[in-house]
Amino acid sequence: MSAPAVPAHRASAVPSHRAAAAPALILAGILLVALNLRAAITSLGALLDEVRVGLHLSGTLAGIVTTLPALAFAGFGALTPALTRRFSASRVLVGAMGALAAGEVLRALTDSAVLFVLLSALALAGIAVANVLLPMLVKTHFPARAGLVTGVYTMTLVAGTTAASAASVPIADAFGSWRAGLGVWAVIAVVAMFPWLREGFRRSAGGRPAPVAAVDRVRPGRTRLGWAMAVFFGAQALSGYATMGWLAQVFRDSAFTPAQAGLLLAGVTAVGVPLALFMPTLAGRMRDLRWLVLLTSAAMIASYAGLALAPHGGAVVWVVLLALGQSAFPLALAMIGMRARTAQGTVALSAFAQSVGYLIAALGPFLVGVLYDVTGGWAVPMVLLAIAACVQAVTGIFAARPRFIED
Repeated sequence: MSAPAVPAHRASAVPSHRAAAAPALILAGILLVALNLRAAITSLGALLDEVRVGLHLSGTLAGIVTTLPALAFAGFGALTPALTRRFSASRVLVGAMGALAAGEVLRALTDSAVLFVLLSALALAGIAVANVLLPMLVKTHFPARAGLVTGVYTMTLVAGTTAASAASVPIADAFGSWRAGLGVWAVIAVVAMFPWLREGFRRSAGGRPAPVAAVDRVRPGRTRLGWAMAVFFGAQALSGYATMGWLAQVFRDSAFTPAQAGLLLAGVTAVGVPLALFMPTLAGRMRDLRWLVLLTSAAMIASYAGLALAPHGGAVVWVVLLALGQSAFPLALAMIGMRARTAQGTVALSAFAQSVGYLIAALGPFLVGVLYDVTGGWAVPMVLLAIAACVQAVTGIFAARPRFIED
């Protein structure tokens, strides 16, 4: 027996309303999640001295805390495809933001140094899962405007990073404790859960739970494209982590005051905000992305050469070039979605590229610090970063050719 026909006016009224509301809800959810993706890290960086004193962190534990983000992104990010095969993306994101909020609050309350590190890992696990999921959500829900939406959420990520860096110390001072400066960011993580809770209820009411299919599982680690994307992502991230950790010291060693060095470091972020919007949008309109890969890599190499040879005289130029070079990050995020045909392929490629990439990136600050200590200057560390930019160019050119991970 066939199902009874639904009157046309009833068949169109509710779905059209839902169709109009769903994209706005999804976009709001993506941007709120993006706002959280670095706040737990940069707030701790801004208050690290106070945390070390307050919890009596040893040098070893302090070192673990500073390298934990990249390691957590690599380890926990790799688990995301398994989660999406079992649960819908909305449920996974609710869990990720819940883990982030719990980690941020509880680490601000504990008096144990070891427990502080473990709770930081819990918060970072939530970020790692969200890192991997966002390219898949953009690909799934905004296929015609993937470049623009990637640019908007990357710009939001940068804004959240900057806000946490700038506001954590004043918040801690206002409340008289570093704990407030760390814990307050859990509020944004809780807010980010609501659109995905509502989206989960909306799908449940429509009878459409949406885990990613496990049929014909995509394995990027068995493909040259997967490894090219992973090394490209890792090489650009290595530069980002190294310069965030050491660029201010480069300028201080070249006769800038600490305040001036801090402003120059902030300048990389300030110039990078519009580039974060522009780069994925431009990538979305191009079939062959190799010229963008070459542009960002060349800008990085020119900046490192300038920082090695004339760090004081051309400081502003090197900052602008470095910001242009680091727009390889939003480009890499856009490329993840552009190199997969399906939601399953996107989340698999995102997990693999980011997991391997962040392992590579974790070496950056460490190697730069070792070379600086051994040589007493910045020429050799800049050569290392220039070599990484060359690796970025080669692997990026390979990954930028128009093809798909499922093929």
